[in-house]
Amino acid sequence: MAASLVTLAAPASAAATGPVSQTPVSWTPQLATSGTDGTVEQVRQLVPCGTQMYAVGKFTQISQKGTVYTRNNAFSFSPTTGAVSSWNPNVTGSVVDSIALSPDCSTAYLGGLFSAVNGTAVKNIAAVSTTTGAVLSGFKHNASGRVAALLMTAQGHLLAGGYFTGINGSTTDKYMASLNPTTGVDDGYVRLNISGNYVFTDQGGVSSKANGTRVWNYSLSPDGTKLLVMGDFTSVGGVGRRQMFMLDLGPASATVDSWYPTEFDQNCATFEPFWLQDASWSPDQSKVYIATTGYKPARDDPSANPPITGYYNWEARGGLCDAAAAFPATGTNPTHLWVNYTGCDSLFSTAADASTAYVGGHERWANNSNGCDQAGPGAIAAPGMAGLDPSTGLLSFNPTRGRGLGADDMVITSAGLWIASDNQSNTNNCGKTATGTKSFGHSGICMLPYS
Repeated sequence: MAASLVTLAAPASAAATGPVSQTPVSWTPQLATSGTDGTVEQVRQLVPCGTQMYAVGKFTQISQKGTVYTRNNAFSFSPTTGAVSSWNPNVTGSVVDSIALSPDCSTAYLGGLFSAVNGTAVKNIAAVSTTTGAVLSGFKHNASGRVAALLMTAQGHLLAGGYFTGINGSTTDKYMASLNPTTGVDDGYVRLNISGNYVFTDQGGVSSKANGTRVWNYSLSPDGTKLLVMGDFTSVGGVGRRQMFMLDLGPASATVDSWYPTEFDQNCATFEPFWLQDASWSPDQSKVYIATTGYKPARDDPSANPPITGYYNWEARGGLCDAAAAFPATGTNPTHLWVNYTGCDSLFSTAADASTAYVGGHERWANNSNGCDQAGPGAIAAPGMAGLDPSTGLLSFNPTRGRGLGADDMVITSAGLWIASDNQSNTNNCGKTATGTKSFGHSGICMLPYS
């Protein structure tokens, strides 16, 4: 199951307080294939840098204003006109999950599950020229497993997270390492000793591969000093952490912050043990918003015959499974400020401006605390994405979006809200036209502008 990745865009300007418009711009590039043959393509992450927006994922062709471009798993385009650039790293492999850019935008760091860039053999990580698309040979390019998340910090470190137990010759920092941006060598900025995974009393058929230790996602604070890290682990830096932890990005090293809501210790359904897929920050850095999968809360029922252990609850929603929620961004064990349930549908991404906490996935409803796979009392249809009031958590903005696999990434820039998605069953609608009808032509990428 896909998840949204780190939002690296600058926060919206003070004037752009939101919410964004329900009518998307018409010129964004889109996935050129329909996905109706079962071959689903997907944009996994969008990252702006300089004059370009960079997109990575799993795809073969991009269309913009009727012109089709062959682009394998990575491309860039103008964030003001949608014009597709000549940058074409031609990544061979399953997927590019994440991209990070050097401060001057001259180098793109790619992570995922792939074997070559423009014909040069690499393994799951590479540094690539944003001018030529060629691999930069001075940067080592060998990770033992999938590299799912990349981040360039203000402190000058490239943070890589994923399934790997060794990266660019180092086995010291498993699952998350800090790399020198020039050489790719582990520079020791991160020493976390990440370990463990989510083991239920009844694993319910979840294999070790599906439930292995990993780092999956990042979310950087507006001031660049704190990082939320999501994944499958139970111990980080010698302390207990599940689903997500906060890092303090100091000048000399990154350390685990004491912030940790113990509500994250909850088990959801056994087939979705890693359920906290994405997080975002309020612009003033006072709140953390989360987007989750998980289906239903796990519960034990020893009176059943045979006894039920670690299974899921069929009753009204509880905990944080399949929901959006807000937490204070400080404190040792903060409790949630609010929870908004989808009614047993997954959320994969979130972003926020001053007025709205945006969430996206393949959900059908919002405000659905009393329904599961159906609309309960008070539920509101809000397919594909929703905007929630930061104070109450209730639905306040409802442009709708084609559900598909789910909105995989959300990025706030001063221009608006960018949404990365897929083409499952030719899903290509996002927002509404000026007349209030569905707006089509947004397969994979949609941008809702500030008015």
